[in-house]
Amino acid sequence: MVKLVTVFLSTLLILSACSRGTNDANKSEAIGNETPGQPVEIREPDAGYQPAFAGQTRAPGVQTTTPYEVRIITEKLNKPWGIALLPDGRFLITEKEGSMRIVTTDGQLSDKITGLPQVVAKGQGGLLGLVLDPDFATNRELYWMFTEKREKGNLAAVAKGRLSADERRIENASVIYRLTPAYDGNNHYGGRLLFDQSGNLYVTTGERFKEERRVHSQDSTTSLGKLLRITKEGKPAVGNPFAGRANASAQIYSMGHRNVQGIAIHPQTEDLWIAEMGPQGGDELNFVEPGKNYGWPKISYGIEYNDDKIGQGKTRQEGMEQPVYFWDPVLSPSGMTFYKGNAIPEWKNNLFISGLNSHHIARIVLENRKVVGEERLLADQQQRFRAIIEGNDGALYAITDEGRLYRVGKQ
Repeated sequence: MVKLVTVFLSTLLILSACSRGTNDANKSEAIGNETPGQPVEIREPDAGYQPAFAGQTRAPGVQTTTPYEVRIITEKLNKPWGIALLPDGRFLITEKEGSMRIVTTDGQLSDKITGLPQVVAKGQGGLLGLVLDPDFATNRELYWMFTEKREKGNLAAVAKGRLSADERRIENASVIYRLTPAYDGNNHYGGRLLFDQSGNLYVTTGERFKEERRVHSQDSTTSLGKLLRITKEGKPAVGNPFAGRANASAQIYSMGHRNVQGIAIHPQTEDLWIAEMGPQGGDELNFVEPGKNYGWPKISYGIEYNDDKIGQGKTRQEGMEQPVYFWDPVLSPSGMTFYKGNAIPEWKNNLFISGLNSHHIARIVLENRKVVGEERLLADQQQRFRAIIEGNDGALYAITDEGRLYRVGKQ
């Protein structure tokens, strides 16, 4: 049964009983300022570093003025992680434990789709992001990321396969790329996939979390702590910035990342943007250019979980890029999308980022590659928002760790 929450001027009025997810002790509530023009973040920062330029953090708050509604399409998903829009408007969703399902716009769930490789569903690992081939309507091919058992632990891998005509199984599943080296650990895999305008595949990765593994982010010979750009067969994409360099992986597009779970291309400018998880404080929104170094762990606007500095405690260094925007305390950013529709005109070309520990969806207003406004949506729902996409109807659809699929848009 679809549950309805009506929204007017960003005030949520719950019209039907809907259970809230249980909050872990280490989860923070999305407490914010409701005064337009004032930053939405009112909590004290964790790290407290000064920004490098005006507007790099705590941008002025904005407020949606167009009436919209929120619907809970289903609450029956099992730890959903990735979501893709099928041509007919239904959704293909990955569940972290190792399943894919199709969900209709009225909340009907398919049986589990079979034929997937076995996943290591521990910690932050499991069945992660997915993306449809640009020619899915004719070839029915799709790509996904998952954590795979290896001799020395596990790693994240990119796989491809074909959705059968009856939509019950994945045919000819195969791994096209593995993010090496493997480790015995369960954190920081990255996990998002996105096709670029030329049909190549962006792959977001993490550096595998532990302090001694952070070196991978600055090591051009490994896949970890990078943004990769590969072909549909897993080969380096033509024009990659590290191609032909000695002691470098030709799949690398950018480096110096911690754990990237959000990636999107601006619908007008075609700029590439990523959202990156920092430690305690220091989550980043980055405009990505090929070959650039985004600093982790040499520079950061965050601190260790025990409140120590990261490295030398530097926030800038020559040859390393500054984030366009950072959050302190964290947003805990996961999947994200630009709004292309016309149903809510003031959202046009705005960026929407799923917040995990922050329990809200962040609406980001960009002008000339600068953040000029921020709004918190669905904060009262107290869900860990994992991914968000736009549907065929001009509404946004978001999945949560607690198993919900939301529709946010005009009636």
